[in-house]
Amino acid sequence: MAHGKHLKLLQAGAPAPDFRLQHLGGGEVTLRELVAKGPALLAFFKVNCPVCQMTFPFLERLQTPGRLPVYGISQNCVEDTVSFNRHFGITFPMLLDPEGSGFPASNAYGISSVPTLFLVEQDGTIAEVTEGWRKSEIERLGARSGVNPFRPTDSVPEAKAG
Repeated sequence: MAHGKHLKLLQAGAPAPDFRLQHLGGGEVTLRELVAKGPALLAFFKVNCPVCQMTFPFLERLQTPGRLPVYGISQNCVEDTVSFNRHFGITFPMLLDPEGSGFPASNAYGISSVPTLFLVEQDGTIAEVTEGWRKSEIERLGARSGVNPFRPTDSVPEAKAG
């Protein structure tokens, strides 16, 4: 999210750039560590993004131990990210990629809008990229996780730009 620059979003098949980001729970983590045991879903977001606010509770439903771990990558500070998690019931791990550090991971991945999701395989290859909200993509990720992320009472659009 570099100011004044138009970044090129990485696409499926590209190598995922490694990163070292602060973990909201303390310490730092690298992409290599996240995918060491299998694929991981990286979800870049901002706390004030309405589409992110709609998307993240569904990503929470995808989180299945041992199947498809989800990692939020917040472009906000610790306090705002903690508040977001509390408000939207998010329990999956959060990493911090804030403006104060120059958005190193967001820029490496070419993020220009949020939410943007990257499914990264164990070998570090990007398998899927989703910008904004795509119900069909969340359903596909749910199938990969062995869960149905939607309930009969959920009323969500098919697509929504980030």
